[in-house]
Amino acid sequence: MHMETIELLRSGQLTGAKRLNLHEGFTQFPTEILDLADSLEILDLSDNHLTSLPQAFAQLKKLRIVFFNNNAFEEVPEILSQCPNLSMVGFKSNPIKKFAENALPPTVRWLILTNNRLEQLPASIGNLKNLQKLMLAGNQLTSLPDELALCRNLELIRLAANRLTELPEWLLTLPRLSWLAYSGNPFCQAIPYPERSLPHIDWADITLGNTLGQGASGIISQGIWSANQSAPQEVAVKIFKGEITSDGSPLDEMQACIAAGAHENIVGVLGKLHPGPEHKAGLVLPFISSDYRTLGNPPDFDSCTRDTYSPETNFSLAVILRIAQGIAAAAAHLHSRGIMHSDLYAHNILVNETGHSFLGDFGAASFYDRRDAFTSQALEQLEARAFGCLLEDLVDRCKPEDFLAQEEAIAMLRSLQQDCMHPIPAMRPLFGKICELLAKTARSMADSRDEVGVRSLRYPLAASS
Repeated sequence: MHMETIELLRSGQLTGAKRLNLHEGFTQFPTEILDLADSLEILDLSDNHLTSLPQAFAQLKKLRIVFFNNNAFEEVPEILSQCPNLSMVGFKSNPIKKFAENALPPTVRWLILTNNRLEQLPASIGNLKNLQKLMLAGNQLTSLPDELALCRNLELIRLAANRLTELPEWLLTLPRLSWLAYSGNPFCQAIPYPERSLPHIDWADITLGNTLGQGASGIISQGIWSANQSAPQEVAVKIFKGEITSDGSPLDEMQACIAAGAHENIVGVLGKLHPGPEHKAGLVLPFISSDYRTLGNPPDFDSCTRDTYSPETNFSLAVILRIAQGIAAAAAHLHSRGIMHSDLYAHNILVNETGHSFLGDFGAASFYDRRDAFTSQALEQLEARAFGCLLEDLVDRCKPEDFLAQEEAIAMLRSLQQDCMHPIPAMRPLFGKICELLAKTARSMADSRDEVGVRSLRYPLAASS
């Protein structure tokens, strides 16, 4: 991200700018920013030492997106409520304790308060009717206000690493909620989870190679594991950073990775690093070959909760069906073990050209008690909506020739997608049923292909014309 300087702003070189990033250790809000009131839409003042905003901040009428991450705010500035176009507000990693009533305008869609010191949310949060994404991991919340149930557009909420004593039942009835993470709260301590012993792998037996990727919770590198093996094995090594992420605690992620067990559509775990480098926790994972790529890209400012794809992305119907079957099977496996993935998204799925897929990234995964029939079903139906969103993305990108040739199969997938996204969560299918319906679609496709084959034997020209 390009960073400007205060000198460029003062000299007038940024006149008319729509976007501004200033990270220069400010202790006071730089009032020169107000000169951009007629144009500024995105303002990033992260990594400064700000504690407040002036009343004049309200002059920034066009402002849509603001970031104040890593500053020193102790309360959500109420002047933000005077910004009529504000849709995204970020205060990650501040010491915020106070969130006053009506501090935000009703236009906010995406609110980030990860890693603060909030003990409660205002009842007025229920006025944020456009709210889709709410990031609250790493605070000190003991409960959620009932008024949050009025946020009917809420699709993603992160509640991990707080002090919640229960998961409110109304949360599970929200019509659009698809991604919910809550690990690391007191109520989670009573939830049993599948124990699974893993071999300990000595850090000294690992040779690290190139970095493969970096997520919120840690860094994944290529590696060679060489001890007690007839031949050194190529692996991936994830070293956890240790601090709270937007999803929750890395140690909770590690527990979920291990408890998930083996499945052909889940990135497995070979062992646990012991001891880890510099006392950090780490896992050794199988190395996924380079013919697998990420299925989609994370949401952007505009899409908010939905993944994004490059414009040229498209898939054959056979590949769509194989991806859908693999991910539904992975989700069914996890739910059979009392695990909700909580981040079921294309950007967490690796896929090869044939459509074989791996679901990864357990950073938001949450355990639940399978003996509690109501909660088990409600959480599985919540995650079914996330699957519906994925299925919608895939079918929207079906190759045009397949779309026309396989109308019946497409109609079956669309019907399943709509069932998964039913506004009444209790009406959605569970993953076992989803797997059945996908298998039925696959059979319908096979029958249709056979029919075309038979027709081409009888009437070769008609079939090829």
